[in-house]
Amino acid sequence: MVKKLAWLVWGISIPLITAPSSLAKDTSSLGESGIDVRKLHAPPYNLLGRKIAIGQVEIGRPGQFGLDKTASKKRTFSLMRVFYRDTPAKADSNVDAHAAMVAAVMISSDKALPGVAPEARLYSSAVGSPQKAGQPEECLSAQHVALQNGGDVRAINFSFGESLERDSRTDPVLDGNALLTQCIDWSSRVHDVIYVIAGNQGNGGIPIPTDNFNGVNIAYTTRRQDVFTKVDFGNLSAAPVGIGRRLINREINVGPRRSINLAAPGSNIDLLNLEGKVDSVTGTSFAAPHVTASVALLQEYGDRQLRAKQSNWSLDSRRHEVMKAVLLNSAEKIKDSGDGLRLGMSRDILTKDNRNWLESDAYKDQKIPLDFQMGTGQLNAFRAYQQFSPGQWKPDAALPPIGWDYQTVKESSFQDYVLEQPLQQGSFVSVTLAWDRLVELQDKNKNQRYDVGESFSDRGLNNLDIYLMRVEDDDISKSIWSSQSDVDSVEHIFHEIPATGRYKIRVQYRQKVNEDTQPYALAWWTVPKK
Repeated sequence: MVKKLAWLVWGISIPLITAPSSLAKDTSSLGESGIDVRKLHAPPYNLLGRKIAIGQVEIGRPGQFGLDKTASKKRTFSLMRVFYRDTPAKADSNVDAHAAMVAAVMISSDKALPGVAPEARLYSSAVGSPQKAGQPEECLSAQHVALQNGGDVRAINFSFGESLERDSRTDPVLDGNALLTQCIDWSSRVHDVIYVIAGNQGNGGIPIPTDNFNGVNIAYTTRRQDVFTKVDFGNLSAAPVGIGRRLINREINVGPRRSINLAAPGSNIDLLNLEGKVDSVTGTSFAAPHVTASVALLQEYGDRQLRAKQSNWSLDSRRHEVMKAVLLNSAEKIKDSGDGLRLGMSRDILTKDNRNWLESDAYKDQKIPLDFQMGTGQLNAFRAYQQFSPGQWKPDAALPPIGWDYQTVKESSFQDYVLEQPLQQGSFVSVTLAWDRLVELQDKNKNQRYDVGESFSDRGLNNLDIYLMRVEDDDISKSIWSSQSDVDSVEHIFHEIPATGRYKIRVQYRQKVNEDTQPYALAWWTVPKK
């Protein structure tokens, strides 16, 4: 039996649904067994990604109806525009089955195999053959897509990448300094777009730009008993120990910084190929677009609230940092028993070696915000809606149990977020903080755009931390728990409340590396006293 609960959060009814795995009927990646997005397509939500622009950059591109012959065989989605790098695409050139299936995950209108956001506006650019293109051309393509729709593209999908062997640096490693990686972090900030990057997989894989700071890197999960619950073995995202250590050392980030931010379904995904036949495909390439298109649904909802001039809504809802914090904070980790204390999560997410979140070093170590293999857990689009829909709440307001904010904090200072209602003993708190690495363009011709031959400068990452504290305490040494990574651009807390009482969240600017003031996004999910 499906158990249903609801929390009344400041006049907003937030339904919580816990479905035992054995009873999940829809085994597709879009149903309750996957990212649970079909609820958002249906009344009363009616979210399909309308008028929201998203992007795609790959070696090839999907076929466009009216331009390419291959697109005439079975019209399953409609593209806004297609490009070859930063120029209009030529008919029947660079059309690619892989790119078409990635696009289908996002915007397919096929009744049997719909996309996550079937009415989103997709702009797609083909970089072209690797023999004729490299990181400069890939950066140019990403920038061109980011500038579409009047410069209002909310998310860009990367289901491809570059190998270290093709990087022009001497002895290249994943340290965030490849040109394409710096381009992604620069564009995230300057164009305010969230980049969703297919996490590295396979021998020699596609590690660049998975060492970015400002986007989200996606691992893929596979089904167990018809439910997407486990990080698949194809993901190259384990700690560098044992067999394959030399390869993995080359394929993950230098130092302790984690690569994967989030997991999403990506194993045996049924999609229509260029011939209109169903193919079953697997990989991070098909996990990432689940996340990209989910952003379109959230942004449609946010724009709806803005048009209605709802309180606690501002243009901050469009910020890429906000989307990152919302997606990561609402991810599924540990199955709720039906009492809501584990935030109504529907399943346990397991690593390749069958560890759950409570067995991870990220749960036990305040210096580690992300699990090596799953990041903060698995995407659940409906839970992301639940995280996003209560709106924005500032530090000077009495906070509801669930919400988010986009704010700034000054060097050697902090912002306190005080929850109005006491939290329930034994319940869990989820808090995520996200902010940007500062990368700047070395703009030789002063046209405020990247041109092939130009480069970027890394001005580094300011160090922010978060603390979970009793409301009466002011000394962070008395905090209940914290996330204090020295290297990540994300902090994340998932911790059990030791005693019923009032609590607050502190955002601390611990160490300045570049600017005095640091913008950030914060998302929280708590359980008030029953």
